[in-house]
This record gives sequence, structure tokens and C-alpha cells, in this order.
Amino acid sequence: MPAVITPPAPFANAPRPFERYQLAMPNSPTAAKIARDFVGTLLRTGPHSALADDARLCVSEVVANVYCHTRSRLVRVEVTVDGDQVAIHVTDDAPGPLPDPPERPEGEGGRGLLVVDGLATSWGSSTRQANSRRINTVWFVLTPPGRDTEPDAGPATAAPDARPGTGARSGSGPTGSRSQR
Repeated sequence: MPAVITPPAPFANAPRPFERYQLAMPNSPTAAKIARDFVGTLLRTGPHSALADDARLCVSEVVANVYCHTRSRLVRVEVTVDGDQVAIHVTDDAPGPLPDPPERPEGEGGRGLLVVDGLATSWGSSTRQANSRRINTVWFVLTPPGRDTEPDAGPATAAPDARPGTGARSGSGPTGSRSQR
């Protein structure tokens, strides 16, 4: 049964239509570049062009984490655009849990989720079972600088293995916990 990816909480009760784009690709050394190009193409030519560079960097970091830290065969990227906000889900079906972000990053690697935390308005992760597979999702929301960063979360169900980002405020999110800065 294919994984079902739900939109993040900011768009769950949106009164206006939103756009959703999906990409599924093999988990390979080129997956981060493919995801980065996909997101850049979607956002650079439209009203979300101000968010394109941050979105490209964040999706590249999260997809690279899938390649480096999982044995997943596929990576799925879903981009949801609504008004000024862009939300991106990166999902894998790896057999293990999501890696913990480092406490004090030293060396050249290990900063992917810290980059997401620094650029995203909110982000989070969740793990759920689907048949015999474990489905891991990392999601993040980007808004232009100066915009209201408190999305209308609406009702949300917390997942038992959900982990929030490390931002200043936390609360229920799309598939578990979320963090907002």
C-alpha cells in the first residue's frame, strides 16, 4: 500500500485552494540534486520565488539525510504552496528511526537539520508504520521574511514517535509535533 502524505497543519483548513506537487525517485547519490532542481523549478518562476533558495537548500539537506542515514529504496518529495507559504515533506520507508541532530556540530557533516531549523518557519518529523514498513517524514514550512509566522494549525493528531524541530515554540503539527521560530 503506498504511503499517504497529508499536507502540513497550516494548510489543513485552508479556505482557498492550494497547489501540491509530488516527486518520487530512487534513493541515490543524485537524489538531493534532483529534489533541489525540482523545488527550484517550481518556485523560481512564480510568486514564491523569494523562498526558492531556502527551499532548495532545505530539501537538499533532508534528501541527503535520507541517502546518508537510511536504507530506503525510494524518496518522496511533496511540495505544497498556499498563499505566501511553501511546505515540503520528504518521506522515506527506511527500516530505522530518524537520525538525531547533533548537539554541537563539529567537522564537515551533520548540520542538515540545523540548516532546516535556521531557515524554516516551522518543521518537524514523524515515524509511522504502514504494513511492514516504517515511514519516516521530515517536513518544513517556509514563509517570506516579515510575514505572520503563526499558521492556523487546525486540528492535528500527534504521532507517538514524532519529533519537533528545535525552535522556540512547539505545538501539535501535521503528523506529530512541530517547531516554530
